[in-house]
Amino acid sequence: MTIAIEEAYKAVECGDGRSYGAVIVQNNEVVASCHNMVLKHMDPTAHAEVTAVREACKKLNQIDLSDCEIYASTEPCPMCCGAIYLSGIKKVVYGTKALGFSKFVAAESMGIVMYQKGGIDIKQAKPNLVLLAEQVFRKTEE
Repeated sequence: MTIAIEEAYKAVECGDGRSYGAVIVQNNEVVASCHNMVLKHMDPTAHAEVTAVREACKKLNQIDLSDCEIYASTEPCPMCCGAIYLSGIKKVVYGTKALGFSKFVAAESMGIVMYQKGGIDIKQAKPNLVLLAEQVFRKTEE
């Protein structure tokens, strides 16, 4: 999770995108560590999680990431949920709760319901890491 938070800071420092980071892990080893690249690539789908899924698939030379986990600095959006589901990842750990998704989903808990319906275990990180993730999000989104 700390690497995902570092990636979130990097996104803003580099000017690549907003404060989001993601890390994909396989057997306790980092496979991909990415941040939001929306502005760098002028691609609205280049969210940290989607970018990490793309990088992990390239590195592992496969599209099945079912033996991987993803750690995200912020709760993944519905689009990222789709990418995570399609990649086969079964475990998601996120830092801070996503703000502003109410225009995309009917209920605040809908994001978690999407994961549950897809058979994906999603949980929020430990409180100290949640605090760090909230700090990067609030600091850079002001």
